[in-house]
Amino acid sequence: MKYKCLILDHDDTVVKSTPDIHYPSFVDSLKTLRPKMELLSLEKFVSYCFNPGFSELCKDVMKFTKEEQEFQYRVWKSYTKEKSPDFYPGFPEFIKEYKKLGGIICVVSHSESEQIIRDYILHCDMTPDLIFGWELEEHLRKPNAYPILEIMKRFHLSNNEMLVLDDLKPGLDMARSCNVAFAAAGWSHVIPEIENYMRKNSDYYFSTVEAFKKFIFT
Repeated sequence: MKYKCLILDHDDTVVKSTPDIHYPSFVDSLKTLRPKMELLSLEKFVSYCFNPGFSELCKDVMKFTKEEQEFQYRVWKSYTKEKSPDFYPGFPEFIKEYKKLGGIICVVSHSESEQIIRDYILHCDMTPDLIFGWELEEHLRKPNAYPILEIMKRFHLSNNEMLVLDDLKPGLDMARSCNVAFAAAGWSHVIPEIENYMRKNSDYYFSTVEAFKKFIFT
């Protein structure tokens, strides 16, 4: 294997969740919080999550108050509890094989650890070695370096023994902050702006899960 540790994003990298969970929950929130606002399209929502990021979308773009952010969170939480997203085809098998070969699986996500554990048990019959989720304080979430630094410390790894796999810019920025190799998960997006940016700025870009799997195992 090329890397001892894979640092995986969750949503739209390992699981197909934004179209069926995160986007509709956000739109549902806006119906109450911004009832006069024009409907936010899926493409626009994904673009905002790409840049400047979901936290900034809530605070700087939508200008949610603390109370409004708490309301949005409760709506989102109800959606995530009701539905477990599907893994992309081939990913559960890849993760199991990687673990059998001694690899370390860490997850750094803007979903919560509770749901991530549920998804991995349901689809992979295992749990990641370490998870950094949305429940962390904001300054400890990606794109901040904290998750990678903690992974390096916990498993005694150097930066060249790890690879970050993510579909969006916050994951790329986190990897760059620690000089860790970054691979873009290109199988979830059809937005040219995102694809062009990730192709240009990532160390590796993969259009399919199978191509990523071959890269890791050869």
